[in-house]
Amino acid sequence: MAVKVLVVDDSGFFRRRVSEILSADPNIQVIGTATNGREAIEQAQALKPDVITMDYEMPMMDGITAVRNIMQRCPTPVLMFSSLTHEGARVTLDALDALEAGAVDFLPKNFEDISRNPERVKQLLCEKIHTIARGNRRSLSPPPVAAPAATSATQAKPAARPATTTSTLARPAAASAPAVVSAAPKRKSYKLVAIGTSTGGPVALQRVLTQLPANFPAPIVLIQHMPAAFTKAFAERLDKLCRISVKEAEDGDVLRPGLALLAPGGKQMMVDARGVVKILPGDERLNYKPCVDITFGSVAKSYGDKVLAVVLTGMGADGREGARLLKQGGSQVWAQDEASCVIYGMPMAIVKANLADAIYSLDDIGRHLAETCI
Repeated sequence: MAVKVLVVDDSGFFRRRVSEILSADPNIQVIGTATNGREAIEQAQALKPDVITMDYEMPMMDGITAVRNIMQRCPTPVLMFSSLTHEGARVTLDALDALEAGAVDFLPKNFEDISRNPERVKQLLCEKIHTIARGNRRSLSPPPVAAPAATSATQAKPAARPATTTSTLARPAAASAPAVVSAAPKRKSYKLVAIGTSTGGPVALQRVLTQLPANFPAPIVLIQHMPAAFTKAFAERLDKLCRISVKEAEDGDVLRPGLALLAPGGKQMMVDARGVVKILPGDERLNYKPCVDITFGSVAKSYGDKVLAVVLTGMGADGREGARLLKQGGSQVWAQDEASCVIYGMPMAIVKANLADAIYSLDDIGRHLAETCI
């Protein structure tokens, strides 16, 4: 059965081009269009699409407000488009607010790519639409406001700003599917925590990292599949919300406890045995830039059995081969459970390859990290 899509954008050109690109896929059907957020809400309720593509900036009602209302009335997976430039940090942050509101993925809006390279855009758009349509609708509800973790008086950052919450607009929680519950992990000293994720990752990372205390004893590296225009602003956003410090990684950065370094979009991140970060150009032969396998592989070589790796929601199998190297060296690997994933692809690849030492619900991962690492 074809995936039914509602296309929402105030630009007639963009609506037509997105509709044409998606309609070229025999397994996708564009069932309607809307020119602003109000029309989007009406069309979503009337047409009941499987996926909505939503522009960020529109007259009458913007995309974020529309997404929040749609999640209240008829929860539907949303792919957000946002017009971004290198200087567009504020818009980037607002686009990430949309993920909290219920959107599950996003793309930079680039008219040149749409008009000049439709084949590449078609492949990317259609892949995301199919993946989002197959996703877990139980994960559409926005994250709860995390309670600040206990911190020492000497090490705590200023109180973290509470995460944006839209709980009054969230749909009632669906019954969760039975999940594989692993035993509570044993406390251990790790030299590094490495977390890899993709679709659904921005909200997942926020849920995990806001549970960590400022005096978290291990350095953290984060590998999130994300365009280059987003990563700096995303790191800044996490830094404001979390007790730990978060920044976009730069070449030459040194790992330290209580600091999370986010791999920059479009590039690759590696870590040497001295704890020095290396940022390399993104290899065009690789599908993912940044790539979880590359970072996991580098820390496996540098830290042996002293790494705790976590694989969160995301499409594909990136992270599986890196996790294999980590396991060979004696390190631990955790996977997010299916019930709490937006897309159970990357964690499933870990579980099916028998590489997971533990499988936890998203809301338990941060707590277990805080209790485990000493």
